[in-house]
Amino acid sequence: MASIRDVARIAGVSPSTVSRVMNGTANVEEDKRQKVLAAIQETGFKPNELARALFKQSSKIIGVIVPNIENPFFNELAKAVEEEAYINGYKILLCNSNNNTEKELMNIQMLNQMKADGIIILTYSDKTGQAIASCQLPVVVVDRQLTGSGQSAYVESDHYKGGKLAILHLLDCGCKNIVFLRGPLEVSSGQQRYQGYHEICNKYGIREQCIDCLYDYEDGLRAARELVEKYHHVDGVIASNDMIAIATYKILTREGYRIPDDVQMIGFDNIRFSWLFTPELTTVNQPIKKMGTLAVQIILNYAKGLPFQQENILDVSLVERQTTRRKE
Repeated sequence: MASIRDVARIAGVSPSTVSRVMNGTANVEEDKRQKVLAAIQETGFKPNELARALFKQSSKIIGVIVPNIENPFFNELAKAVEEEAYINGYKILLCNSNNNTEKELMNIQMLNQMKADGIIILTYSDKTGQAIASCQLPVVVVDRQLTGSGQSAYVESDHYKGGKLAILHLLDCGCKNIVFLRGPLEVSSGQQRYQGYHEICNKYGIREQCIDCLYDYEDGLRAARELVEKYHHVDGVIASNDMIAIATYKILTREGYRIPDDVQMIGFDNIRFSWLFTPELTTVNQPIKKMGTLAVQIILNYAKGLPFQQENILDVSLVERQTTRRKE
C-alpha cells in the first residue's frame, strides 16, 4: 500500500507539500500540485481518514444512536439519515444502545473522540441528557425531547395531535369500549400521545382505559394478553406504535376476535410493515423520512455556522386502512 512518502518521492516534493495539496491548507505552485495529483493517481494512494479527521477536526461522520435496532421505525429513520448524509458527502456510524444507558454514554464518548460532525440520538435517559449537555458536538434529539439536556435541537412529530386523531377516528368508526395501549410516560412521545387521548376522553365523557406498554413487540404481546384478560368487551384498540398493533392483532385473533368486525385497531408511525401486514394497518403517520433529513440538515448548518431551527415539531396525519371501518 502506497504511503504519503511514496507520493512525495514520485512527485519530487516533500511529504508536507503532498499533505497541503490533499488538505488544501496552503497555496502550492500549480506545477507541483499537478505532479502530486499525478503521483496520487499513479500510486493509488488513499489518505488515512482518521488522521485527516484529527487534523481537520472533522471526520465527515454523523453518529446515529438508536435504543433498539430491532424496531423498524428506527431502521427507517436511520435509512433517511444515511441517504441525506450521503448526498452531502457524509457517512453515518449507527450505534445500537439496546436501551442501555451505559452504552449510550460510551457511544457519545466514542463519537466525540472520533471528531464526528454531530450526533443524532433517540433516547429518554436522564443520564444521557446530562452527557449531551457536556458534549462538544452538535446533538439533535429525534422523536422526543430531553428536558435540560443542552441539545442543539430536537425534531419530533406532533404526538399530542396524533393521540387525538387516533381516538377520534375510533369514535367515528362507532367504537364504544376503547382501550389505549399507552407508551412509556417517561418519554415525551408517550406523554404527549396520552395527553391527546386524555383530552378527548374528558371532552366527551369517555372512561379512560389504559394498559402501560413499552415500544417493543414482545411487550406488545404481554400488553395484549392483559387486554384480553381485563377488557373482554373491547371494540377499539389504540396501540402506542405499529409493532404493538401487530402484536395485539396476533393475540386478539388467536383468542377468536375478528379484525375489524369485533375489534378495530389503530397504530402509530406508519412504518413499512403497516401496509405489508395483512390486514393493512390503520395508523397515524409520522413523516419519518422528513424527520431524518431535517436532523442531518441541522448538523450540516451547525458545521457551516448557518442558522437552524432548534424546536421542530412536524405534522402527523391519519392513514385509514383495513383494521378500521367508518360507520355507514
